[in-house]
Amino acid sequence: MAAVSVYPNMLQDKLTNEIFSILENKFLFGTNNNDNGKVRILSMDAGDAILAANALVHLQSILRAKSGNPAAHIADFFDVVAGSGAGGVLAALLFTRGKDGAPLMTADQSLAFLLDHHRTFCTPRRRRQLFGRRSASKLLKKVFGDLTLKDTLRKGVLIPCYDLKSGAAFLFSRADALEMDGCDFRIAGLCEATLADAAVELESVDGRSRIAAVGGRVGMSNPTAAAITHVLNNKHEFPLCASIRDLLVVSLGGAADVAAQGFAEMVDQAVAMAFGEERRSKYVRIQGVVSGEKKRAVAERILGEKNVESVLFKGKKMVEATNMERMEMVGGELIKEQERRKNAILPTVLLSSPRSSSASTLSSN
Repeated sequence: MAAVSVYPNMLQDKLTNEIFSILENKFLFGTNNNDNGKVRILSMDAGDAILAANALVHLQSILRAKSGNPAAHIADFFDVVAGSGAGGVLAALLFTRGKDGAPLMTADQSLAFLLDHHRTFCTPRRRRQLFGRRSASKLLKKVFGDLTLKDTLRKGVLIPCYDLKSGAAFLFSRADALEMDGCDFRIAGLCEATLADAAVELESVDGRSRIAAVGGRVGMSNPTAAAITHVLNNKHEFPLCASIRDLLVVSLGGAADVAAQGFAEMVDQAVAMAFGEERRSKYVRIQGVVSGEKKRAVAERILGEKNVESVLFKGKKMVEATNMERMEMVGGELIKEQERRKNAILPTVLLSSPRSSSASTLSSN
């Protein structure tokens, strides 16, 4: 089946409506003032995910130092992860359970993996269609084996693609995998799907559903809005999350191409508008273009720079802090939320156990 490039407008319209429904609720009805804690969301754009992985290496170091736990993982401090394209592969590496119950990879190991294999995932489109798909498929199967969405950590896991059979966006979701037939997919397959430039045929583990997937890179290059709407509309898993004010969002960019970058920036601007003045402490967006052979060095340079942010009715302006300083700040907020939960009376997050899709248990993290 030929590569498809005509679907982004439909997806963009849907996400735009969802984003601006958040804005409408904020400005027409206000936000609540309760102190039920924050649902912590990590979102990673399509692209090569090198900037995202490098930022998470630093964040992991910050979290280990602040928590006093030298073995802490990124997944310990987030409730929901969303990743598109190579960002989806990164999400899977960090949030899939290994044999010892810990994540398959640390942030450091994930960065090394992406640097070693970035040509497999991010070669020019024509070359990948001819030579790269088989290589990527083989590599992903080697890493993830037969693990499925049910084998991810007890977190919200969201990885997008576009289903040509239904003509609609499709989110691979851990919650759906546990609650509904036909929604559990192998991790290797869904990673291949979110990377795909041409259609990939994918079947659920139970054989009840099939999709013809093309990647999340173009239609949902920035999955932050999808993650936010998933949380705000999911009262089963996030019963106390009533508004945007109850969220703490870390969004890590990395442009894939002009179209993807434009869509990612549109999502960033809308989300920043929804947070308003609270964006400085509750919404951190790091964006940059990592190109050339020295990708790690470029990613390091971007983290040392100041970023631009969207400001309501004022376009964009340079933020005062560097990206690394913002990572330090958000690390403190993540630790603060972790500590608050130790003495909380009501649970902020309830997530279904992989052993029983009908029972809900308090997230252990």
